[in-house]
This record gives sequence, C-alpha cells and structure tokens, in this order.
Amino acid sequence: MNCRHCNTALEHVFLDLGFAPPSNAYLSAAELRAPEMYFPLKLHVCARCWLVQTDDYARADELFRHDYAYFSSTSQTWLDHAARYVHEVSQRLRLGADSFVIEIASNDGYLLKNFVAAGVPCLGIEPTASTAQAAERLGVPTMREFFGQALGERLAAQDRQADLIAGNNVFAHVPDINDFTRGLKAALKPGGTITLEFPHLMRLIGQNQFDTVYHEHFSYLSLYTVERIFASAGLRVFDVDELPTHGGSLRVYGCHAEDSRTPTPAVAELLEAEERFGLRRLPTYLGFQSHADNVKDGLLVFLLEQKRAGRKVAAYGAAAKGNTLLNYAGVKQDLLLFVCDAAASKQGTYLPGSHIPVVEPARLREHRPDVVLILPWNIAGEVSCQHAYVREWGGRFAVAVPEIRMLDHAGA
Repeated sequence: MNCRHCNTALEHVFLDLGFAPPSNAYLSAAELRAPEMYFPLKLHVCARCWLVQTDDYARADELFRHDYAYFSSTSQTWLDHAARYVHEVSQRLRLGADSFVIEIASNDGYLLKNFVAAGVPCLGIEPTASTAQAAERLGVPTMREFFGQALGERLAAQDRQADLIAGNNVFAHVPDINDFTRGLKAALKPGGTITLEFPHLMRLIGQNQFDTVYHEHFSYLSLYTVERIFASAGLRVFDVDELPTHGGSLRVYGCHAEDSRTPTPAVAELLEAEERFGLRRLPTYLGFQSHADNVKDGLLVFLLEQKRAGRKVAAYGAAAKGNTLLNYAGVKQDLLLFVCDAAASKQGTYLPGSHIPVVEPARLREHRPDVVLILPWNIAGEVSCQHAYVREWGGRFAVAVPEIRMLDHAGA
C-alpha cells in the first residue's frame, strides 16, 4: 500500500485494532442472523508527508449507506457549535443575500439551516439519503452525491462556485483526499474561503483517543499534512483555530494559492507546536499501540469488577467511537446491558460487532443501572447533565478514555 497523498510506500504501522465492522453499520434484528462484514482496522503513517491513514479495504459507498444512522442534530452541543460558526463566519466574510455557501457532507441540515434562516443562498452536498431527506425537510437544498474533483468542476461550469465552502468532519472521511481537495479548488470562487474542521492528530495521540479510529475515518490529520495536501491542489491555509470539539479539533481556513490574504500568526505557531510534539518523528507514532491497549485492558478490568460485585452497567451514546472501543475490547451484552441513544434512527437496532441492543434513554429509569458508561466522552458533560436523575438511585457516570474513571457531579 502506498500513501494516499504522496504515493510513498507505507512501511510503518501506527495502530492495529484487529478486525471490526463499519462503526455506523447498525443492525436490525433480522440482520443479526446474517453474516456480518468485518474489515481490518489498521493505521499506517507515511514517513514522508506524515499522513496517518487506514488500510485500503472499505469503500466509501460501503460505509456511507442510504440508511446511514448518524444525524448531527442529535447533539445540542453540536447544534450550538454550528450556530456559532455560522454567525462568526458570516460576519468575518460579510456573507449575505448575494453570497453562495456550499457545505460538503451537510448531513441533516444541522448547519445550513442557519444560513437558510439568515437568507444566505446555500447548497448541501450529502450522499446519504436518510440525512439528506431530513435536511430537505428543513428547507436546505441538497445534492445527493459524493464530492470530488468532477463535481467541483461541474459546479464551476454551472456558475455555482462558492464564496464559502464548509466541511465539518468530512476531510478525514474521504478515501481519495487529493481528488477531494482538487474539488474544493474547482468549486471555490476567486477570493472565496474554505473552512474544514477535523480532529487534530496531535490531540488523538496526546490524549489517547484511539477510539476515534474507525473505517469511516480514512485519514488522521495534522496542520502540517493539510498544508501539503492543499498546496498540491493550488490552495493554501491562511488561518487556523483550535477547537474543543471531538476531543480537540482544528478549523483551517483555506483560499486559492494566489489569494492576497497573508497567513495569521496562528498558522506558524501551531506548526511549531506540532514540531515540538514530535509529529514529524517516527517514535511518536510507533509507541502509540501500548496506550490503546492500556485503555482496552482498563475497561475490561472495570466491567468485570462491576459484574463480580453484582452491579449493573449500561452505556449511553451509540457512537462510532464507542463501537471501536467495544469491539477492540471484545465487550458483549454480558458486561454491558444495553446502550441508550437519543437518535430515533438508532433505537431498536444493535451495535455492529458487539450486538448490544440500542434503546431509548427512558430505559435508564426502568433498569436503574449502577453505572452508565458514556461512550461519546467528548459530550460527557452534556449527557451527565441531561440525565442527572441517574444519581437519584445512587447511579454514577463513567468514561473510558483516556482512562477509565468515574465522573463527578459536574460531569468532569
């Protein structure tokens, strides 16, 4: 296998999580009786451009199916984040009725609905029918396709280049990152702006967030590597924000290479921080496997101790990161009764691999578990506040990453 960006032979394994099904491939009761598709879940690091990437096995159309179950609007924290972004970027770029905004991987319209409300013309590009339908019900125009160079050039030929192209948590999800980036170049108006948000590789390593590894994430990105990918397509990064979302993300601001805007000091400062951390040194990557194993082992010890003590453990949040953790640790229903999720699209299904049932949050009151393990640890505060009633019967909340621990009453 060669690097997806620079085509260098990949010789170094960053992380090997064995075999796992796609993390968002939730199962119906009938599908439990059928064979389940598993793929290797292994990451390599390129010693030339430092792109961390999955094995070339799963295809995008196998992962992002018509019945895709992840709906962005399920999390109020994420909705608030999107609304703040729209307000801030609209002021910064002076977007209005004469502007045009494209969001790639627009999901259920969680973000673009804010532009619709503000009277800013926009277009969502979203290949999964389930979420695209939800967006259209909100009045968000949606094109049901995968984005790449061909679509970017088609939009340009239709005189539909954008003043702003937004992509939240999509840049890491595309199998051909060069083709996607060339599509950004083609669809961007002269003087236009690209903003991409993605989990920061430095935070993944530094905070042991190995559960954010799953097949839908084809790439794990640093600012250094994104600059190289942008440059190869005739784009450049002129600003960057560090965000708390998803355990630590970056929002990069891109433009055409010939754009007159000068880079902000934040770009050089973050590149220097990545260098100090060691993101361009192999030992930083080759020692990560043991940290993931420590999380797995800690979770298993904890769950076994609860079982032996006669305590009931349930989970909250049928998130992809939770599926990575549970499948790597081999956790089944004998250790975890069920997982609650607020998304109606997931309720009544079963987690891929572990086959733990997904139920509505009301089941917590019914079963009164002693421990609720919050799988999407990035929104642990939100979940523990929304379901604080668990403490009425002496129940407690826990997270497993970066290590197993009980949460205090503030959700920390």
